[in-house]
Amino acid sequence: MNIIFQQLEALLAFGVEPKELTFLQISLRGIIVFCATLVMVRLSSKRSLAEKTAFDAVLIVIIASVLSRAINGSAAFFPTIGSGFVLVALHRLLGAMAYFSHGFGVLIKGKPVVLVQQGALHLQNMRGNQISKHDLEEDMRLDAGTEDLSKIKMARLERSGEISFIKRGCES
Repeated sequence: MNIIFQQLEALLAFGVEPKELTFLQISLRGIIVFCATLVMVRLSSKRSLAEKTAFDAVLIVIIASVLSRAINGSAAFFPTIGSGFVLVALHRLLGAMAYFSHGFGVLIKGKPVVLVQQGALHLQNMRGNQISKHDLEEDMRLDAGTEDLSKIKMARLERSGEISFIKRGCES
């Protein structure tokens, strides 16, 4: 077992300065980190990859930053991979807490904001979220299939950052 660990240590160059890593060592580190990240993604919620909210995007950015250090040798290899798993577990825990507590969900994921109601613009909400009338009109054309604001019953800036539209006459 000790021989296997010594060979693994030589292949992955544990304790070697990052600038001394070879192409093969960085490649092997990358393969292991890729496989570990794939497991992490499978363990995290499917929505985290879709980056539905800032909460989900933060997980992706931080994991990418942390795990890159394992590949380039600027941080200890296995503890760095372990911290990636801890971050995924934290994301799942906070997601579960948000599921059971609406208030907590609003705190970490945000809440939707009304931009249009019964064809009338909510300019203060648009200004507060840096959405111009031109931005709204573009999304109306692309997603609602109309340029006529009077045909929009409700438009919301969702927690994901996308704008959803409910047309008049489309009662649920």
